[in-house]
Amino acid sequence: MEMKKLLLIYNPKSGTGRIKSKLSDVVDMCVKEGYEVTIRPTQAKLDAMDYVIQNANRFDKIICSGGDGTLDEVVKGLLESGVDIPIGYIPAGSTNDFAASLGISSSPLKAAKTAVYGKPFACDIGKFNEDYFVYVSAFGILTEVSYETDQKIKNVLGHMAYVGEAIRSFSPAALKPYNMSILAGDRMIKDDFIYGMVSNSASIGGMKILPVNEIALDDGEFEVLLVKYPRSIEEINMMVSSLLAQDPDPNYIYYFKTSHLEVHSEEEVAWTLDGENGGIHKDVEIRNIGKAFRICVPEKNKQPYKQRL
Repeated sequence: MEMKKLLLIYNPKSGTGRIKSKLSDVVDMCVKEGYEVTIRPTQAKLDAMDYVIQNANRFDKIICSGGDGTLDEVVKGLLESGVDIPIGYIPAGSTNDFAASLGISSSPLKAAKTAVYGKPFACDIGKFNEDYFVYVSAFGILTEVSYETDQKIKNVLGHMAYVGEAIRSFSPAALKPYNMSILAGDRMIKDDFIYGMVSNSASIGGMKILPVNEIALDDGEFEVLLVKYPRSIEEINMMVSSLLAQDPDPNYIYYFKTSHLEVHSEEEVAWTLDGENGGIHKDVEIRNIGKAFRICVPEKNKQPYKQRL
């Protein structure tokens, strides 16, 4: 009988590199489950995506270990390949927002058990013009935090590196307004914004800022949050307080759900996709692709997107 084939792809530079000391245990677990394992350490940016595109049809399952960026590359590669096989995820990054939303443990071995034995959960994904994102696309004041914070700082401080840089960004000089027109369904919004995100996750940068009872990762809709340009320090304080309370104040913040939106700006705006540089754009179209890929979640989680909120 032919053995099932599994690709174990990992980023040796993600987080603290804990996965390297656990590789033998993870491989042993996979072999005991009847898999023939191919191990691939990523060599450079986009290596995971390129390897999956070229080789996905050789495997019955992919397990990836790294940060959200590594998962992002694997999912993109799988979509580009057209191969429908489940993904197991062993989070090894600094914040691991998406894994936490799915109830996947931050412990490498517990996450490995989920990756090997867990049940596949069909999850939404975002289409950003011609690109993809797994859980968040964003612009504005906080978006430079994730990819400009030095990896060594992330390794030591974890998500506090993100938080510290974010708080520092709230200096008067950093509050650059972006004049935008946003079309979502039959709703048109025109305003000045300092930050915006389109997400499919319970937390961003390790911080929970959205109403948790409204978040689902397989409902065909995104959560959209747009922060208006504040006119005073008092407005900044009110705005931040409402976000920390997970109750966005409509006086300062637009918050709604949608499956499709168009964003048009008067100037080019830098975006991030899953914390990575997403390019500079004046016109953006974002669509939700419902249940586009399958990721393994703990068997006990009937609703993985709500279990750990």
